[in-house]
This record gives sequence, C-alpha cells and structure tokens, in this order.
Amino acid sequence: MLEEMKTLVREKTTCVLATASENQPHCSLMAYVSDDDCREIYMVTRRESKKFRNLTKNPSVSLLIDTRGEDPGHQNPEARALTISGVVSSLNDDHKISKIKADMVSQHPHIQPLIEALDSEIIRVKIVSFLLLKGPTEAYFEILE
Repeated sequence: MLEEMKTLVREKTTCVLATASENQPHCSLMAYVSDDDCREIYMVTRRESKKFRNLTKNPSVSLLIDTRGEDPGHQNPEARALTISGVVSSLNDDHKISKIKADMVSQHPHIQPLIEALDSEIIRVKIVSFLLLKGPTEAYFEILE
C-alpha cells in the first residue's frame, strides 16, 4: 500500500497545506514537488505569508492530496484522499535548493515569478506518515521510519 501512496504523491501536482498557530488553523492550496523516494515534499512561499509565519511558530503540518477532480461533475465512489503528516525543517544546501527550484519551474512554470522573488522560501516537509482513504470505507495508514 505504501507504493500506491507514493505513486499518488508523484502523480499529483497540488496539495492543500494545513498550518496552525495559536490554535488557529490555516489552509493553502500549494504546488509541490517531492524527492524521488517520497520522504520529503517541497513547496515555495513568501516569507511574509501567513503560512510561513505559522511554520516558524509550529513546524507540524498536514497535507491533503486527492483525486476528486479526476471525474468532475460526478460523484466518484473510487476517489482517493491522501493525508500526509509531516514536520517542516530548514533547507540550507544551496545545490539542493537550486535543484528543487529548477524542478518546481519545470513542473509548475506559472510559479516562476514566486520562485525567483527575493523573499521566497522553499518549504521542506519531512513526511512522518500517510493515511490513504479509498472511497468511503477503506483506510490505510503507514508510518515512515
């Protein structure tokens, strides 16, 4: 089941990022890329954004990647929703940052101005666990070690 979860991460390009600060949740629609092994997910934001301020106070995050858009306008009993729990950590390797930015521009050309902005920051989420829901009744949980 873990490989199916990782495949979903690799196939999709956007997620909902949930952050929190002072008991106040905040969700953001984000473009992302992952590392080859799906142990880390990378996004970009501006340092003055609410999500970035939240992350500096509370590095625990939740991401949601889903397939509901694959059959628009219809109920999709086979829809899958992957919840990822993770922790944001600093990324200080300039070579790795450059590669991530290049990958982001390649997969998401529309966010190039954001990536090139002087106040942009790469968010690195180290994945702790996956929870895959398949339809209304099947659930699978995996902890990454």
